[in-house]
Amino acid sequence: MSRTRDITIGDLTGRLAVVTGASDGIGLGIATRLAAAGAEIVLPVRNRRKGEAAADAIRTRAPGATVSLRELDLSSLGSVAALGVMLRGEGRPIHILVNNAGVMTPPRRATTVDGFELQFGTNHLGHVALVAHLLPLLRAGRARVTSQLSVAARRGRIVWDDLQAQVGYGNGMAAYARSKIAFGLFALELDRRSRAGRWGITSNVSHPGIAPTSLLAARAEVGREQPARGRRVIGALSARGILVGTAQSAGLPALYAATSPDAHGGRFCGPDGFGGLGGAPTELGLYRPLRSTDDAERIWRVSQELTRVSFDTTDAAATEDTVVLHRDAR
Repeated sequence: MSRTRDITIGDLTGRLAVVTGASDGIGLGIATRLAAAGAEIVLPVRNRRKGEAAADAIRTRAPGATVSLRELDLSSLGSVAALGVMLRGEGRPIHILVNNAGVMTPPRRATTVDGFELQFGTNHLGHVALVAHLLPLLRAGRARVTSQLSVAARRGRIVWDDLQAQVGYGNGMAAYARSKIAFGLFALELDRRSRAGRWGITSNVSHPGIAPTSLLAARAEVGREQPARGRRVIGALSARGILVGTAQSAGLPALYAATSPDAHGGRFCGPDGFGGLGGAPTELGLYRPLRSTDDAERIWRVSQELTRVSFDTTDAAATEDTVVLHRDAR
């Protein structure tokens, strides 16, 4: 029976952390550990009731934690823009951003309110837009941005003439993998652009392995009336500590990538167990679909066109003048 080694997180007092998809599961575990290390936590949530329950759970497990909710639906670019306006208006530099939220394999092809295939629109484009809208705050906080991928990203490829999976959707797994490949390429390009432009942002990627989370549960919002096939087996293996992880251990790679001084930009972190299904966090070689810088540059450009956001930082200095820099909190 395997048991995952824990990691040590340094003091994060005075740091502001934003974690998407933290109303349950892996994201909740990540947010709780960051709060326990002293970080102030912002939870952008779609369901306020679940968000309030998550905030209460964090305060229970990390007494004294400062946790607040914001509204966010990553499947709506309007909602993403509204959150950006709100947080930029508050003027707080962001030190940690964990892009953890996602949807997985709706049994039938579905679309976002903006007309994008649901997985590509939520997992990838929604987060691209979020990073763009928060860019001045991320630059001001010299943020660590960690983007959550999946073992599914090790196979497959971007189908450039069918980004919205209009052909041969099937059970949605290929479209899910493409959304994660696209997101990984974007996150790696973000780090390259940051280094070239001296933005001060460190961007890396992680994957959680396999764990019994709500991604595979019955979810009306993605048209799944019953738990996905394999959910019960994954739960049984997890309970016995065999091969796969738990919701808590699956968050360790992202936590390591987001907080460890040894986790650098442009790197990939995941579990060290068999097939990357579970285990302790370690640095991995990039999956083959994530290695092409040409693909990364192309997805960077195409994603901005689709979301109508821009990472043009020509006026970055003027923009950052509007941000209240809490230098003593860094």
